Amino acid sequence: MLLFTTTELAVLMGRPLTQAQGDLIHEMTLDAIRGEVGNRLTEPLQAGVKSAALAVAARVLTNPGGVRSEQAGGMLVSYADTQTGVVLSGDERRRLRRAVGMASGAGMLDVAPEDTTPLTTTPWRPS
Repeated sequence: MLLFTTTELAVLMGRPLTQAQGDLIHEMTLDAIRGEVGNRLTEPLQAGVKSAALAVAARVLTNPGGVRSEQAGGMLVSYADTQTGVVLSGDERRRLRRAVGMASGAGMLDVAPEDTTPLTTTPWRPS
């Protein structure tokens, strides 16, 4: 399943990529997305999947080691993005789950079985 091409990722990043780099990043991104939504991806891709996949892939290229800050001599650089490497952000998870028709948040869950009857007793309260 093709989420994006190496050319699309290279254009997004503004730098050249080898086909081998593009293939590896694609496989890592696909693995992370399938870990979240299983085999619910379709051809053609559902709306929202490609943008989420490219965001994850760009993050892999920008910071593959997941570094949060680095220092060289007197210069310290801290990265604002708390998500690093091949990790789906909360927004990406919601977007992907919504795209494939899965519940996208705890507010969408109904944990009560359908055959439950209303509560007929009243709780005890001191008088």
